[in-house]
Amino acid sequence: MPMEKTFNAAEAEPRIYAEWEKADAFAAGANAAPGAETFCIMLPPPNVTGFLHAGHAFNHTLMDILVRWHRMRGHDTLWQPGLDHAGIATQLVVERELARTQQPGRRELGREKFLEKVHEWKERSGGMIVQQDKRLGASMDWSREAFTMDGQFHDAVIRVFVDMYDKGMIYRGKRLVNWDPHFETAISDLEVEQVEVDGHMWRLRYQLENGETFEYVEKDEDGNETLRETRDYITVATTRPETMLGDTGVAVHPDDARYAHLIGKTVRLPLVGRSIPIVADSYADPTKGTGAVKITPAHDFNDWEVGKRAELRAINVMNPDASMWLKDNPAFAEGCDAKALANVVQMLDGVDRYEARDAIVTAARDDGWLDGIDTDRHAVPHGDRSKVAIEPYLTDQWFVDTAKIVGPALDAVRNGETKIIPESGEKVYYHWLENIEPWCISRQLWWGHRIPVWYGPTLTDGAIDADAGWTAFCAPTQDEAFAKMAEYYGHEDLKVVTDQREAEELLIAAIGEVRDEGAIRTPEAPTALPVYRDPDVLDTWFSSGLWPIGTLGWPQPNEAYEKYFPTDVLVTGQDILFFWVARMMMMQYAVVGQKPFHTVYLHGLVRDEKGVKMSKVLGNVIDPIELIEEYGADALRFANCAMAALGGTLKLSRDNIKGYRNFGTKLWNAFRFAEMNGVFEGRTGSATIPAPQATVNKWIVGETAKVREEVDAALEAYRFNDAASALYGFVWGVVCDWYLELAKPLFNSDDEAAIAETRETMAWVLDQCLILMHPIMPFITEELWGQTATRNKMLVHAEWPTYTARDLVDAGADAEMNWVIGMIEAVRSVRGEMNVPAGMKVPLLQLELDDAGRNAFARNESLILRLARIDSVTEAESAPKGAATIPVTGGTFALPLADIIDVGAEKARLEKQLQKLGKELGGLKGRLSNPKFVESAPEEVVEETRELARDKEAEEVRLKAALERLAEVG
Repeated sequence: MPMEKTFNAAEAEPRIYAEWEKADAFAAGANAAPGAETFCIMLPPPNVTGFLHAGHAFNHTLMDILVRWHRMRGHDTLWQPGLDHAGIATQLVVERELARTQQPGRRELGREKFLEKVHEWKERSGGMIVQQDKRLGASMDWSREAFTMDGQFHDAVIRVFVDMYDKGMIYRGKRLVNWDPHFETAISDLEVEQVEVDGHMWRLRYQLENGETFEYVEKDEDGNETLRETRDYITVATTRPETMLGDTGVAVHPDDARYAHLIGKTVRLPLVGRSIPIVADSYADPTKGTGAVKITPAHDFNDWEVGKRAELRAINVMNPDASMWLKDNPAFAEGCDAKALANVVQMLDGVDRYEARDAIVTAARDDGWLDGIDTDRHAVPHGDRSKVAIEPYLTDQWFVDTAKIVGPALDAVRNGETKIIPESGEKVYYHWLENIEPWCISRQLWWGHRIPVWYGPTLTDGAIDADAGWTAFCAPTQDEAFAKMAEYYGHEDLKVVTDQREAEELLIAAIGEVRDEGAIRTPEAPTALPVYRDPDVLDTWFSSGLWPIGTLGWPQPNEAYEKYFPTDVLVTGQDILFFWVARMMMMQYAVVGQKPFHTVYLHGLVRDEKGVKMSKVLGNVIDPIELIEEYGADALRFANCAMAALGGTLKLSRDNIKGYRNFGTKLWNAFRFAEMNGVFEGRTGSATIPAPQATVNKWIVGETAKVREEVDAALEAYRFNDAASALYGFVWGVVCDWYLELAKPLFNSDDEAAIAETRETMAWVLDQCLILMHPIMPFITEELWGQTATRNKMLVHAEWPTYTARDLVDAGADAEMNWVIGMIEAVRSVRGEMNVPAGMKVPLLQLELDDAGRNAFARNESLILRLARIDSVTEAESAPKGAATIPVTGGTFALPLADIIDVGAEKARLEKQLQKLGKELGGLKGRLSNPKFVESAPEEVVEETRELARDKEAEEVRLKAALERLAEVG
């Protein structure tokens, strides 16, 4: 059956993918010989709530190219797929679904019932991205699909926590964290987005105590100082007046002469009457504002650091929902005036932070300590899921003591054991890890790996002490935790309760009237001792940090772990270098003492064609599934590969994708041409390299070997764009534009041997095109592979070639055909520059030519005349007036133009174009030379302007060259 006129991607792609799956083509080790070299890639696990976006499509395309390439090379290959449980994102989705369907909410359901709902949702709706990945052509081993909440993976996560806890690498402590008041949980830096808002800066007066004063000085624009007055108060400025209730100090710069005598003195905090010290710290900038800064260690990360240096108290004045916590808050009450305390508690306790802000500002205005209000535009951190302003919040959390595990992760990159590409990523990596803080790994959520810690009453001198708090028992399971408790208490009479509050109530009730000086002997307790489990879950970055070993079945001994770990290359975005990559490095070294991968390939953010970050607000989000439906997966994949320059900006353009769909059509048409010339008749798909006699066929065999080496070298170095460029130039330029044309005279000859040889050579060359292009464009290549021969295996498992240019390039044929092509291109170039009508045949003059050129011309004369649109060639001693010279290797030709074009009109046309171009280029250069534009304009706008200027400059060079030719003509 003859080939269809076009490739129907919408029909073919799902069918072909189903055939791959049916053949188990992506299974670990598929197509590998016994003892073959292994190659393993871990898919960065997308959120179970997620869908395929432009970044995923780009990232997964690059991984699939590597995987298909290694699989075809016969390597024992595994691309490990899986999904992340995505704690906050999933909990949010399920809560919204419950609300939408008018079901009871999370708190009404309780923890166990809510988690049942999460699992139901996951089975029903989770993993949409898996089906979308199949649309993209991702060749993962789906039989091994992992999930971070799967039983085996969960057990591995819990085991690691317990082991690290036992080794002192994990501890519970009170630190400042990013707090999301909507979800009432700590979140990571990656889950925080900075939002520019129009707000205010409130200036507040804090009264100096003990009659202290200072000289208030103003500076003009020239830096001249003017003494305005002597003040008995310090003015501080803040964008969050509600936090002043937690102030425990005022900082001034140690070198600020205005405040030198006040350092160590105190001010009276308005509203509550708390005395707080004035401390010296370089964080206070003398050139900004008044040079005095209020310090609230429990509600600001910078203030936390100042507080540690100055040994200031940290007072939390907020509840988890960001309402004010003032009543029954002993830390807040300490040092406050009793009457003022009662008033402020009555006024603000339980009030939302923003309502409290308004109330405090109103009180400041009414009581005379509001110094002024300035408009201020500043960044406010928001939770990326809740869209609520986050609070720096002082809470008890679980932390990894990163200082104890960071060393090997740093050494691995320093000594080259793990390489980061591009190298610029190494500097970022070092910066993060050399300045690393303890890692907060607990989240106040219900969906996730629950902290494996149980708490029981503390023993003091062998007796339960109700005032001594709770003792932690860390174990992988409740049974093992109970065994530890039984050993600690000397009995097994324990009762698990819901939370700490219930445990405290039961403990007090159990002690009852027999309490003796705060302690009671265990045997005397009338009921079982109450114990409870830590309610928090682990940060998803903790569990995903174990992805390389957890997905391979660790800690259980198994073949997959022994074979594929350490893995090979990690392909991921540069934005999670610290949050995921560095943590995997630290965790794998801490747990199994090995690197997780030898190479990290970092790519940037996929942007739109103008370089602007994709955003729903801007309306420039590109849906890859929509692109696949319109252009086919192959076109999108090739576009992704072509833009993957190391360290470059990733600009996804619909026009480019459309262009690569046309590239696929060009390939399809080449096969149709071959089919019409009998190339595929009776083919069995032999991989034997032809040994042709015709110069054209010798040449194309050598060109194929050259591009094979280019592609391999590019993929080996992760230069995906270079691989795409080499294949595009070879398939479209060399094969379709030149070889098919050069082969026509052979097909049209009466030489049966030449025809048979050309068919054999063309079949082999086209097969090589399919093999070399398959990793990037798997669907159309697999379709053509199956339609053009009786094969013993699918293309996905075809053998990757190893031939070399040294073996296959025929020097004579290479020189001759390159001369012929150069000659034709030179004539075409002059015709184009001189605006000679495309269909017009013109005469050509041969001025001088060496023997090699004469021989090449003679053997290919009819071809040159046809493709260059020349009607005759005449030898001449010199070029007549009105002729354009055409230099070629070994000689010179001339193209008489006097009677073909109007030289004057062409000059005028080009000069007009150059004049217009000069104005446009001048405007662009003017913008780029303006420091204000370069510094203040968005980065993508500046880069777009630079690119446009480069394009205009290239066009200017081309037009000037054409004018010079016209000047030569006359």
